[in-house]
Amino acid sequence: MIAYADTGFLISLYVSDVHSAAATALVKSNPVFFLTPLLEMEFVNALELRVFRKELTPREARLVQDQFLHDQASGVFRSEPISAEVWENALILARRHSAVVGARTLDILHVATALVLKPDVFFTFDKRQRAVAKAEHLRVLPS
Repeated sequence: MIAYADTGFLISLYVSDVHSAAATALVKSNPVFFLTPLLEMEFVNALELRVFRKELTPREARLVQDQFLHDQASGVFRSEPISAEVWENALILARRHSAVVGARTLDILHVATALVLKPDVFFTFDKRQRAVAKAEHLRVLPS
């Protein structure tokens, strides 16, 4: 299975939080995850923000980043660029959904990326992102 996971979902896989148990249960089948430069940057920034908020120590964040890099090297992730088509789709999605569901720019960009990459499943715990993804007929988990 090929999956697209938003940043919050990926963080829940690597750092213990309220969604970690659900995230771990959903990926028991060991999917391969798409990884874009945007997703990787947002993942690293989310870790650093946890350090800033004193939710992680710098050492803990480094260990998570090391595990993330190890998983990239071992084939857990499949790197993909963000194409011009993603940006074009994002504009369409923003016009179509943001006023209705309150989607943020990154929510829209994640869904637009998934629409271009065509994963088997889109993983997110974000309600607004889930609403946009479902409206665009992506298979979204958890449901």
